[in-house]
Amino acid sequence: MNLGLEGMVAVITGGTSGIGFAAATQFLEEGASVAVCSRDAARLTQSVEELRSRYGDRVFGAAADVRDERAVIAFRDAVRGRFGRTDVLVHSAGASRMLRFEATDDAAWRDELDLKYFGFIYPTRAFLDLLRASEKPSVVYVSALLAVEPSTRLIATSAARGGVVNLAKALSVELAPAGIRVNTILLGVIDSPQWQRRWEAERAHGSSITREAYMQELVANRDVPLGRAGSPEDVARAIAFLGSPASAYTTGAMLEVSGGQSHRI
Repeated sequence: MNLGLEGMVAVITGGTSGIGFAAATQFLEEGASVAVCSRDAARLTQSVEELRSRYGDRVFGAAADVRDERAVIAFRDAVRGRFGRTDVLVHSAGASRMLRFEATDDAAWRDELDLKYFGFIYPTRAFLDLLRASEKPSVVYVSALLAVEPSTRLIATSAARGGVVNLAKALSVELAPAGIRVNTILLGVIDSPQWQRRWEAERAHGSSITREAYMQELVANRDVPLGRAGSPEDVARAIAFLGSPASAYTTGAMLEVSGGQSHRI
């Protein structure tokens, strides 16, 4: 299937590793130009250089923390200066906080809510005029199943994700007259860098479990029907579809990429 992304411009927050990097690669493979941002300048440089070595000047990157409105606006201005447009905005920046309620202090709550809410609000607000000027504009929010099936193990992340999914749904209605589609991806267990970090933390505390066994145990504990963790590329293909003209009549939707893990109807 031709997704119709040739010549379009996709902006991806958190686009330098894991799912965001895989999404950037997918859009580039489909013929789009891509702008990525990250708060980690070193990782940004490495990732942009890697993408440019394969896709040339269709790649742009800038350091920006999505919680910093001025930095996001500067990123927007740089994207406009480089490409002159934005057709797709992908919200991929973020992480999860594995803490239960009694272990989550006020600072952790505020940090989680700041990242999830304003990490969505600031880029959306900044790029809205560019999206309005596009002929086929789209916003894709990368969230998680725990937004609709809360987890006590990640209680602050669950609460924050749930609120932003609500916001994304409301925006899909508010922005529909402008032709801007807003859709959400709900992730299950995806083999991303955060699980690598958690495995490394276990090893640092004396565990001898291998990376493969760690992921297999995780999948078994989460009762994933397909019996494996998803890959960043599994998610990237879904993001590209929802961001593309191929899904032109889809807005306000939540697409699960979870290996069947969800129990909701």
